[in-house]
Amino acid sequence: MIRQDIRNIAIIAHVDHGKTTLVDAMLRQTGGVMSKEQRSQDCLMDSNEIERERGITILAKNTSVPYGKHRINIVDTPGHADFGSEVERILRTVDGALLLVDVAEGPMPQTKYVLRKALERGLAPIVVLNKMDRPNADPHKALDATFDLFGELGATDEQLDFPVIYAAGRAGWASSDPQHSSKDLKPLFDTILRHVPGPESDPDQPLQMLVTMLDYSNFLGQIAIGRIVAGEIATGAWATLIRPGGSSMKAKVTRLLSHVGLELREIEKASAGDIVAVAGFAEVEVGSTIAAADNPTALPSIHIDAPTLSIEFQANDSPFAGKEGSFLTARHIKERLQREAQTNVGMRMEELGQSIFKVSGRGELHLSFLIESMRREGFELAVSRPQVIYREENGLRLEPAELLVLDLEIIHQGSVMQNLGERGARMKNMVPEGLKRLRLEYVIPSLALMGFKQQYMTLTRGTGMMHHSFHQYVPVSGETAKKRNGALIALEDGLTTGYALNNLQERGTLFWEPGVPVYAGMVIGEHSRENDITVNPCKQKHLSNMRSKAADEAIQLTPPTVLSLEQAIEFIQEDELLEVTPQNLRVRKRILNHAQRKRSEKTA
Repeated sequence: MIRQDIRNIAIIAHVDHGKTTLVDAMLRQTGGVMSKEQRSQDCLMDSNEIERERGITILAKNTSVPYGKHRINIVDTPGHADFGSEVERILRTVDGALLLVDVAEGPMPQTKYVLRKALERGLAPIVVLNKMDRPNADPHKALDATFDLFGELGATDEQLDFPVIYAAGRAGWASSDPQHSSKDLKPLFDTILRHVPGPESDPDQPLQMLVTMLDYSNFLGQIAIGRIVAGEIATGAWATLIRPGGSSMKAKVTRLLSHVGLELREIEKASAGDIVAVAGFAEVEVGSTIAAADNPTALPSIHIDAPTLSIEFQANDSPFAGKEGSFLTARHIKERLQREAQTNVGMRMEELGQSIFKVSGRGELHLSFLIESMRREGFELAVSRPQVIYREENGLRLEPAELLVLDLEIIHQGSVMQNLGERGARMKNMVPEGLKRLRLEYVIPSLALMGFKQQYMTLTRGTGMMHHSFHQYVPVSGETAKKRNGALIALEDGLTTGYALNNLQERGTLFWEPGVPVYAGMVIGEHSRENDITVNPCKQKHLSNMRSKAADEAIQLTPPTVLSLEQAIEFIQEDELLEVTPQNLRVRKRILNHAQRKRSEKTA
């Protein structure tokens, strides 16, 4: 039996193509539940502080909107392949997908990754060409590129016959005709009801619900979120939790919750096709089945792509340890990582001993989001340079490779292509974008891509755009990340002085301004040559009673280069660590003492 009163859809798109903005418009136009504060707020579904700042969706979120006699359950998925583990689970709960494509940019790498997963699941696609109010909108070109992408990803004939909606999420309108706008999103809602099938429902069958997301509440404990595949579930009823490993436990459903607008509301019962949150079970894992109390049957578990990158976390042991954070010890870090692993399915954690924890994830963005979250919570920690995770298959050693898409001015093409050639990247495509710009597509080993972003921005004078996503595992090429220049290393503890930095700025790029406390072994800048040098940024100008013309000259310092978290993670080398505190990011050598560092280099 098919339920006609519900539609379950996911919204999938590249970063910043307007997913969250479109969902906001859908909520506002259908009278979805919002507080006064939310009505005045942009990007309602980006509930995480870091998501608002970066303008990207990281954690999948559910909402539902009423439309006539129907309820449309909407899941806003991450647009970045680093959070692919979130995407894969979400697609198990829905029957259709809205593919959002920016009419000016066309489909992008992350669109490709998520769309492949959606088509493999056999979901009914609806293509929404968004941002029609942009002055450089080109719907025909974007539609052709989207059709080619569907063909490339092996879409079936039914999937290739997708309906197209032209929309402007920020303005809140949708239309089936690119030449005419409308007053609201009614054409989009009608298309969803026509083309996305209702969920299959058989309330007489024994209960089966697949857990695709986890949440945690201090009051309710672990909360399992997923779609009921068969049967019914009710508050106070007994059910069996079957974990992916095969172990099971019986427990009573203490709370049953459902999304109404942006709020989770308590309900008494739910049946097949509903997406619900269930409390009452301990040690729930993603991929578990909540089944009937008697004769429980497990559903097929979820395959989640393995991590491709790892970073070592450890307690901060620099001379400034404990001055800026609240959570300082290895025990604090371990507890926080274990808590994260309960809900962050794409992450793995293992203890290496000596209070060092190896954390593996789906990419730099995935792991940097975790580090940034911990930093804002008051943690102090030190992290290592990322390492790629190799695989062995049929006697071959494989490494992860990325699909890299660059959008740059033609005048910078030569220097960028030379840099990528030195990194072992292989060009897949080159497309002119107007008279002055160019789009380049490369496949490049993940290891060789590290450190490229900063060099790319320098080579393109800040005008280039780049996107990359996991492509596949390929035989190890032997290429490594292009080595950056050496470091300017502080010789002693103290405050930086304008006099010292003025003399040092000829040696390279500085990271700090005058009057900043530094310690011996801390990296205060990047050398203009390949070797590391030890310098004294705390040197004072000695006073004398001799007049000199130079004494009256004002010091002119170039503003320091301030590294973001992602830039700092890319910047550090094997013999360095990144010190992360709530107030500062400091690059430092693993061995702080200059003499010990020299001895270590000689014996290496």
